[in-house]
Amino acid sequence: MAAIARFGTRVVPELPQIIKECRERGQLVKGPYIEAFEEAFATLLGGSGYVRTCSTEYGRMALYFILKAMDLPAGSEVIVPALTFWVVPEIVRVAGLTPVFADIDPVTFTLSPQAAERAVTPNTRAILPTHLYGMSCDMDPILDTAKRHNLKVIEDCAHSLGATYKGRMTGTLGDASFFSFQAFKPLNTYGGGLAWVRDQAIAKRVGEFADGEEWPTEKRVESIFSSGKWQHMFIRPKVFTFSLFPVWYVASFTGSKPEERLWEKVRPLSPLPEKYRGRFTNVQAAMGLAGLKHLPEFIERTRHHARMLDEILGDVPGLVIPTTPAGREHVYYQYCPYVPDSETLVKRCIRRGVDVAPMHVDICSEMPLFGWKGAAMPGARKAATAVQVPVYESLSDEEITRVGRLVRQQMLRINASAK
Repeated sequence: MAAIARFGTRVVPELPQIIKECRERGQLVKGPYIEAFEEAFATLLGGSGYVRTCSTEYGRMALYFILKAMDLPAGSEVIVPALTFWVVPEIVRVAGLTPVFADIDPVTFTLSPQAAERAVTPNTRAILPTHLYGMSCDMDPILDTAKRHNLKVIEDCAHSLGATYKGRMTGTLGDASFFSFQAFKPLNTYGGGLAWVRDQAIAKRVGEFADGEEWPTEKRVESIFSSGKWQHMFIRPKVFTFSLFPVWYVASFTGSKPEERLWEKVRPLSPLPEKYRGRFTNVQAAMGLAGLKHLPEFIERTRHHARMLDEILGDVPGLVIPTTPAGREHVYYQYCPYVPDSETLVKRCIRRGVDVAPMHVDICSEMPLFGWKGAAMPGARKAATAVQVPVYESLSDEEITRVGRLVRQQMLRINASAK
């Protein structure tokens, strides 16, 4: 059977026609879809606040522009969850501020409100909660802490487009938020991102920073879409079986981690790399508009797959399926259960054609890049024992059933051998 990759890309069926029409009109770079996309995105978020597209390739630039626009005192502390993508606290540093790590709730993988409260000092100016894996943080106590200490709240929504907290959309709960539209994200425009800002004056400054970037060349835009096309092709099951999967298969025996070569190299980002620069383009906005129309069906399909996995795996001894607290709606950017022997399970599943993966975000408080001298983060450390099981909407129900049954079978065998 064809091997199944850990990630899928959300590619709208209209994509070839979108690119063709923009190319024929000479509107790959500039054009009317940018404003239309911003308006549609604002409507999706409920119509409050102000939105602005940012960057040709990296949604993290939206965070950078937000931090610069807020004009916080140099060196101010920003509370960041210990479990997040390393780029988030590094962008905080590039903006001239100091990331301070707080532990997560290991049940939800999101920032612990109590840990965030303990991390506040007289130098703290903002809290940056990450809605990790597609579920909101427990925002009410975080917002209460921010209100009592006069702090800004900037939501990291790279994984959570469409998720809600007590009926409110993630990205509209704090003072600002940022979204990423890279290939594997909930909305895929093969790069770029968007900032949402509550305050009009700050939003205006974000727009000025975004406008200050240069337009990319058509050649660069064509290159981005060409790379995205190959990326999408390589991870489709019938192609993945003969492209990347053999490397993963061999690595399961050698102990190497070839996936690390696919991710961005961990390093200081000051000055910002040239690849980070550039404005969000018209063809990306057109793709984003189409993606927003399909978003409800994408989310429902992924939730359906998560329910299937819950049913198959829910009674396996030692395996803890993802928990969604009352008042939150999960969009399952990733499906991450806890298992007692993640390394063994990952190896066994890969050798049988399913790319179950270990946690792929970072315990930033343990990374040499940040030289953290504060407290240990046991919640983040526990999260490292979770695994990522394929759940994305482009898989068929039959493929999801195969994934779930394989994980179940191998977990039962691991349990039996441990007795």
